[in-house]
Amino acid sequence: MATKPRPSFTPKSFLAKIGEGRSIGKYRKDQIVFSQGDPADAVFYIQKGKVKITVVSEQGKEAIVAFLGTNDFFGEGCLAGQVQRMASVATITDSVVVRLEKAAIVRVIHQEPAFSEMFIAHLGPGHPRRSRPCRSAVQFERETSCPAAPAVGELWQGRET
Repeated sequence: MATKPRPSFTPKSFLAKIGEGRSIGKYRKDQIVFSQGDPADAVFYIQKGKVKITVVSEQGKEAIVAFLGTNDFFGEGCLAGQVQRMASVATITDSVVVRLEKAAIVRVIHQEPAFSEMFIAHLGPGHPRRSRPCRSAVQFERETSCPAAPAVGELWQGRET
Protein backbone atom coordinates (compact mmCIF):
# COMPACT_ATOMS: atom_id res chain seq x y z
CA MET A 1 0.00 0.00 0.00
CA ALA A 2 1.39 3.38 -0.98
CA THR A 3 1.91 5.95 1.70
CA LYS A 4 0.50 9.41 1.33
CA PRO A 5 3.16 12.02 0.71
CA ARG A 6 3.63 14.25 3.70
CA PRO A 7 2.48 17.82 3.01
CA SER A 8 5.41 20.19 2.83
CA PHE A 9 6.10 22.17 5.96
CA THR A 10 6.53 25.92 5.85
CA PRO A 11 7.41 27.85 9.01
CA LYS A 12 5.14 30.78 8.09
CA SER A 13 2.07 28.56 7.64
CA PHE A 14 2.87 26.73 10.88
CA LEU A 15 3.05 30.04 12.74
CA ALA A 16 -0.16 31.31 11.15
CA LYS A 17 -2.40 28.57 12.58
CA ILE A 18 -3.70 27.66 15.99
CA GLY A 19 -2.76 24.11 16.90
CA GLU A 20 -1.43 21.90 19.65
CA GLY A 21 0.61 24.13 21.94
CA ARG A 22 0.01 27.21 19.74
CA SER A 23 -2.35 30.09 20.25
CA ILE A 24 -2.70 33.47 18.59
CA GLY A 25 -3.39 36.59 20.60
CA LYS A 26 -4.50 40.01 19.43
CA TYR A 27 -3.07 42.81 21.54
CA ARG A 28 -3.91 46.49 21.59
CA LYS A 29 -1.22 49.15 21.80
CA ASP A 30 0.42 49.30 25.27
CA GLN A 31 -0.85 45.87 26.32
CA ILE A 32 1.46 43.61 28.34
CA VAL A 33 2.35 40.25 26.76
CA PHE A 34 4.25 39.08 29.85
CA SER A 35 5.95 40.64 32.86
CA GLN A 36 9.36 40.28 34.43
CA GLY A 37 9.14 37.46 36.98
CA ASP A 38 6.34 35.57 35.19
CA PRO A 39 6.91 31.86 34.47
CA ALA A 40 9.04 31.33 31.34
CA ASP A 41 7.01 28.61 29.65
CA ALA A 42 6.61 29.72 26.03
CA VAL A 43 8.27 31.42 23.06
CA PHE A 44 6.42 34.15 21.16
CA TYR A 45 6.40 35.14 17.49
CA ILE A 46 5.18 38.50 16.19
CA GLN A 47 2.90 38.00 13.17
CA LYS A 48 2.10 41.70 12.99
CA GLY A 49 3.00 44.75 15.06
CA LYS A 50 5.78 45.90 17.35
CA VAL A 51 6.79 45.27 20.95
CA LYS A 52 9.33 46.64 23.39
CA ILE A 53 11.30 44.59 25.87
CA THR A 54 12.06 46.26 29.20
CA VAL A 55 13.81 45.34 32.43
CA VAL A 56 13.46 46.89 35.86
CA SER A 57 16.42 46.97 38.25
CA GLU A 58 16.17 46.24 41.96
CA GLN A 59 16.35 50.04 42.41
CA GLY A 60 13.19 50.41 40.31
CA LYS A 61 14.86 51.86 37.21
CA GLU A 62 13.40 50.70 33.90
CA ALA A 63 15.40 50.28 30.70
CA ILE A 64 14.30 49.42 27.20
CA VAL A 65 16.38 46.47 26.03
CA ALA A 66 14.99 46.06 22.52
CA PHE A 67 12.27 46.92 20.05
CA LEU A 68 11.01 44.03 17.92
CA GLY A 69 8.61 43.80 15.02
CA THR A 70 6.92 41.52 12.53
CA ASN A 71 8.62 38.10 12.12
CA ASP A 72 10.65 38.41 15.33
CA PHE A 73 10.67 35.88 18.17
CA PHE A 74 10.96 36.69 21.85
CA GLY A 75 10.85 34.79 25.14
CA GLU A 76 13.32 32.18 23.90
CA GLY A 77 15.08 32.12 27.30
CA CYS A 78 12.70 29.33 28.36
CA LEU A 79 14.51 27.04 25.90
CA ALA A 80 17.78 27.65 27.74
CA GLY A 81 16.36 26.68 31.13
CA GLN A 82 15.12 30.09 32.23
CA VAL A 83 12.36 29.50 34.77
CA GLN A 84 11.17 33.10 35.16
CA ARG A 85 10.98 35.96 32.67
CA MET A 86 14.00 38.23 32.93
CA ALA A 87 12.17 41.10 31.22
CA SER A 88 8.72 42.43 30.42
CA VAL A 89 7.26 42.70 26.92
CA ALA A 90 4.54 45.16 25.94
CA THR A 91 3.08 46.08 22.58
CA ILE A 92 3.80 49.52 21.11
CA THR A 93 1.30 49.08 18.26
CA ASP A 94 -1.75 46.89 17.80
CA SER A 95 -0.17 43.46 17.38
CA VAL A 96 -0.87 39.82 16.59
CA VAL A 97 1.40 37.48 18.56
CA VAL A 98 1.68 33.69 18.42
CA ARG A 99 2.37 31.90 21.70
CA LEU A 100 4.29 28.62 21.31
CA GLU A 101 4.35 26.51 24.45
CA LYS A 102 7.84 25.25 25.23
CA ALA A 103 7.00 21.61 24.40
CA ALA A 104 5.47 22.63 21.05
CA ILE A 105 8.47 24.69 19.90
CA VAL A 106 10.93 22.02 21.05
CA ARG A 107 8.96 19.44 19.07
CA VAL A 108 8.88 21.50 15.86
CA ILE A 109 12.58 22.39 16.19
CA HIS A 110 13.38 18.66 16.31
CA GLN A 111 10.95 17.58 13.59
CA GLU A 112 11.11 20.36 11.01
CA PRO A 113 14.49 21.49 9.61
CA ALA A 114 12.93 24.50 7.84
CA PHE A 115 11.60 25.84 11.14
CA SER A 116 14.89 25.10 12.91
CA GLU A 117 16.81 27.10 10.30
CA MET A 118 14.42 30.05 10.61
CA PHE A 119 14.58 30.01 14.41
CA ILE A 120 18.36 29.59 14.58
CA ALA A 121 18.80 32.51 12.16
CA HIS A 122 16.83 34.60 14.65
CA LEU A 123 19.23 33.60 17.43
CA GLY A 124 22.40 34.24 15.42
CA PRO A 125 24.79 37.17 15.77
CA GLY A 126 23.63 38.79 12.51
CA HIS A 127 20.14 39.41 13.87
CA PRO A 128 19.61 43.14 14.54
CA ARG A 129 18.60 42.47 18.15
CA ARG A 130 21.92 40.72 18.80
CA SER A 131 24.32 42.89 16.83
CA ARG A 132 24.86 45.73 19.27
CA PRO A 133 23.50 46.90 22.59
CA CYS A 134 20.49 49.17 22.72
CA ARG A 135 21.42 52.64 23.97
CA SER A 136 19.10 52.53 26.96
CA ALA A 137 20.38 49.09 28.00
CA VAL A 138 23.96 50.37 28.04
CA GLN A 139 22.89 53.48 29.95
CA PHE A 140 20.90 51.30 32.38
CA GLU A 141 23.96 49.14 33.05
CA ARG A 142 26.12 52.20 33.64
CA GLU A 143 23.65 53.80 36.04
CA THR A 144 22.90 50.70 38.08
CA SER A 145 26.08 48.71 38.40
CA CYS A 146 29.09 50.04 36.58
CA PRO A 147 29.73 53.79 36.98
CA ALA A 148 33.12 53.50 35.26
CA ALA A 149 31.58 52.18 32.03
CA PRO A 150 32.07 54.29 28.91
CA ALA A 151 29.37 56.78 28.03
CA VAL A 152 26.70 55.65 25.59
CA GLY A 153 27.91 57.99 22.84
CA GLU A 154 31.42 56.59 23.14
CA LEU A 155 30.14 53.04 22.61
CA TRP A 156 28.12 54.08 19.57
CA GLN A 157 31.17 55.68 18.06
CA GLY A 158 33.14 52.51 18.59
CA ARG A 159 35.64 53.90 21.05
CA GLU A 160 36.04 53.73 24.77
CA THR A 161 37.91 56.30 26.84
